[in-house]
Amino acid sequence: MREPRDLRVDRPDDHVAVVTLDNPDKRNMMSEPMTRSWAATMEELAGDRDLRCVVVTGAGSAFCSGGDTAWIGGDSGAAVHELRTRMIAFYRSWLSIRRLEVPTIAAINGPAIGAGLCVALACDLRYSTPAAQMGVPFTRLGMHPGMAGTWLLPQVVGTSAARELLLTSRLVAGEEARALGLVNRVLPQEGFLDAVLEIAGEVASTAPVASRLTTLALRDGGHASFDAALQWEALAQPVTLATDDLQEGLRAARERDVPHFTGR
Repeated sequence: MREPRDLRVDRPDDHVAVVTLDNPDKRNMMSEPMTRSWAATMEELAGDRDLRCVVVTGAGSAFCSGGDTAWIGGDSGAAVHELRTRMIAFYRSWLSIRRLEVPTIAAINGPAIGAGLCVALACDLRYSTPAAQMGVPFTRLGMHPGMAGTWLLPQVVGTSAARELLLTSRLVAGEEARALGLVNRVLPQEGFLDAVLEIAGEVASTAPVASRLTTLALRDGGHASFDAALQWEALAQPVTLATDDLQEGLRAARERDVPHFTGR
């Protein structure tokens, strides 16, 4: 993988990638170089057949402070269609994490604000430290929400809570964030990333084909209807029944052993 700018990619093992937003002096603000690095990294990870889980986190004390406000407001004389073209390219670059078919985890180590929180919302799972503040204060800055925030936030916390968070611009943290469903769990600050990587290891230890198909089934709030779920499962489950990994899983269950899945 090429050396990214304002981004760091580590592989604690063959099956897990940790993508770190790495501009701590600016609280991991989404700069143009970071945006280009992110898009290129997601493209490379999407083609990695050994990959089973991706963890996203931030360097230093923040997860991500959102978009570069100087870039966002730096061309007030531009026509609306020009601004729209620029913003939709920005959104699509960052939301390219949704192209990954493997489970994705946001390790929210510190503030996740605006578009930065939307990146976390685009992940399949979210864990935070007790003090990590999260919010979508777009209207407080005088702008409409972006980065699919009006889609992603209601999908995660429900319409009522999303309306309040978007219209008040208030920040939440800790147990309130967990109670809203914004994060799956709040983990201690000390050893936070190690704890998230342990969860990522649990995800990566499951059968890869089954994990990918389950991830896809649950994206975007799940299936459109009960019958759509049955139709999907009636195809996806037989796909997994035809794999070597099924036989390995059944063997391990019979023998009370740890399964070793190969993705075949």
